Amino acid sequence: MITVQSTINTTVNKAWEFWTKPKHITKWSFGSPDWHTTYVENDLRVGGKFKYTMAAKDGTATFDFEGVYTRVETFSEIEYQLSDNRIGSVHFEENDEKVILTEKFQPETENPENMQKQWCQAVIDCFKNYVENN
Repeated sequence: MITVQSTINTTVNKAWEFWTKPKHITKWSFGSPDWHTTYVENDLRVGGKFKYTMAAKDGTATFDFEGVYTRVETFSEIEYQLSDNRIGSVHFEENDEKVILTEKFQPETENPENMQKQWCQAVIDCFKNYVENN
């Protein structure tokens, strides 16, 4: 499992909303400034599907991050299974007016694990920046 984490200066209610609402997801879900998320659907319930389309701004690459929710505990934890059957989770822990956000996921086999970890950490860092500045 790959684990990434960030401590965000916010409430768990705001972190949860910004993590789960499509109007916010498109503002932070990318790993570098030359990428963006062009489409989001998010049915946040057990058995509900999610799909984020991420693309290079220059049009050279695109991919879908998609799957099904297997567990949803509001303001606490989300577990999911990706379309390729890998599993992951996102945990929200509120502590002293801060939220510790931890994401864990099984790596895929096409790219080195350290590259996957760096990308996901960059996405989490974009989320932190977006939440703290909006």
